[in-house]
Amino acid sequence: MPTRPTAALLVAFSVAVALAIAGCQSGGPTKEEEEAARSTIDCDYAGQRVLIRFAEGEARLLMPDATRVILYQVPVTTGLRYTNGLWELRGRDLQLELSQERQTVRMICKPYELQKRP
Repeated sequence: MPTRPTAALLVAFSVAVALAIAGCQSGGPTKEEEEAARSTIDCDYAGQRVLIRFAEGEARLLMPDATRVILYQVPVTTGLRYTNGLWELRGRDLQLELSQERQTVRMICKPYELQKRP
């Protein structure tokens, strides 16, 4: 059985392949793309764009330098909290803060919007 990080990478790879195949089709977004967009938010992180997708107890971040960070959900009484020991995401609704090494940045977030195809 794959380890948790390996399983997450397999899922991420599968989604990437599905999106690549869907990108070759003409027309509007596919159902898979629409579903992924519904669980994704677009955040301004100190002037740079960070995409965050929430799925099954995880928050998957795509950072401005194209690195991927996976955070795991931590139970809290209100709001949300995800961490991996190095990074921490917390907040409520679209009012989120991302912390790393004692530096916290309040992000401006909005629902992700799919790009229209030509």
